Amino acid sequence: MEAIGVLMACPMSAYLEQELEKRFKLYKFWNFPQKNDFLKDHSHSIRAIVGNASAGADAEMIDALPKLEIVSSYSVGLDKIDLVKCKEKGIRVTNTPDVLTDDVADLAIGLALATLRKICACDRYVRSGAWRKGDFKLTTKFSGKSVGIIGLGRIGSAIAKRAEAFGCPISYYTRTERPDVKYKYYPNVLELASNCQVLIVACPLTPETRHIINREVIDALGPKGVLINVGRGPHVDEPELVSALVEGPAGWGWARCV
Repeated sequence: MEAIGVLMACPMSAYLEQELEKRFKLYKFWNFPQKNDFLKDHSHSIRAIVGNASAGADAEMIDALPKLEIVSSYSVGLDKIDLVKCKEKGIRVTNTPDVLTDDVADLAIGLALATLRKICACDRYVRSGAWRKGDFKLTTKFSGKSVGIIGLGRIGSAIAKRAEAFGCPISYYTRTERPDVKYKYYPNVLELASNCQVLIVACPLTPETRHIINREVIDALGPKGVLINVGRGPHVDEPELVSALVEGPAGWGWARCV
């Protein structure tokens, strides 16, 4: 019986490659410079694609593989997979929810603490020897700050739970209000940003959430606000963020995790 062809979209862990090679005919896409020719030559042997947060399966690739049955993503996010095309062709899509929920939520709180307490700046201050000239300027605490969360799914909820332990009032924005939570709901991101001191982005990347943090939202958050992005980079309109940092008053704080 002919081995099932599996296309790995990009390099991942050596262990994963080894396990796939034991079971299937594994094709490593990055080893084939002529991508279109490769897909044409193997169009009837590849039945599965393995991707991650950086590479998946777009519509062109899916159309080029008529025997494709499943796209498996070694990540939570599915923004690198054309879900509409997969649904149209009856192709299964899987991901890895919950695996990193706690880790990402921990990191979101860590970024907030690091930004408000200026931990990185303090470290540079001490290492440079500048401490001999005087004390570092005062920072501010995370405890008690109002926290707004965009996206109250698994990760957003885990972040809220941790922020509550710091005595932070929690508010959130999602497409629809959740009746099962006690947090304050705002019907749009602009209102959420206007009513919090720390704004955390924890939603999936979709056409609707691309640049969900635009200049209007940045201005609503204000010069003393802190923006934490533990979603995808395109959630934030980066040129507008840079403009706000350059044009705005001193004291803008922001942390970003892509």
